[in-house]
Amino acid sequence: MHVQVVLFDGFDPLDAVAPYEVLYAGGTASGGAVSVELVSAEGPREVVSGTGGLVLRATGALDPGRADLVLVPGASGRVGEPDEVPDHDAGSGPWRQDESVPVLLGRTLTTGLPALLKTAMDDPEVTVAAVCGGSLVLAMAGLLEGRRATTHHLGLDLLDATGVHAVDARVVDDGDLVTAAGVTSGLDLGLYLLEREVGPRIAHAVERLFAHERRGTVWRARGPVPAGL
Repeated sequence: MHVQVVLFDGFDPLDAVAPYEVLYAGGTASGGAVSVELVSAEGPREVVSGTGGLVLRATGALDPGRADLVLVPGASGRVGEPDEVPDHDAGSGPWRQDESVPVLLGRTLTTGLPALLKTAMDDPEVTVAAVCGGSLVLAMAGLLEGRRATTHHLGLDLLDATGVHAVDARVVDDGDLVTAAGVTSGLDLGLYLLEREVGPRIAHAVERLFAHERRGTVWRARGPVPAGL
């Protein structure tokens, strides 16, 4: 399984690095069954995060034709006001460190990222995953209508407003779309993907190595619908 973790200006470092490290460790534990790289829509470049100007280097270009899994992080910045909802014109000017999370997420719509993510979503052989506001990147690009997904609890209403069936869960498995909630849930997402794609023994070994126990039940549309809860 080859994984491409997408970086964009203003990304949240923990959203990207947590699953990257988990999946990388899974590759080591499995003898190379998993490989992972940092990419951007523009190709190799230094990408500035929204956390104190921390920079990570994308070593390749996002290419759904080479990836089995594409993972989209959220953004790091000001929480923003309730009415600060991004649209296709959001973030059209020069990027600033003090921009709000909604504007940073909206800025991705002005790049080549949505088209590449659509290619990934349209390919049944590619799984698309997202952490935190990464789900909103996909949703604002019009790629998640009618799907089940989660995001940070502060963004669930916005996610729902885009036509997504928002689920208040830490990790949501909707087949070829797997999403996670707040920033630290990227660890849980990585561990779940290892369990699902490589096997529980590899996931357990990485869980022990990282001294982190995956939290909660992964939500899937299986079994009876709960009543009276």
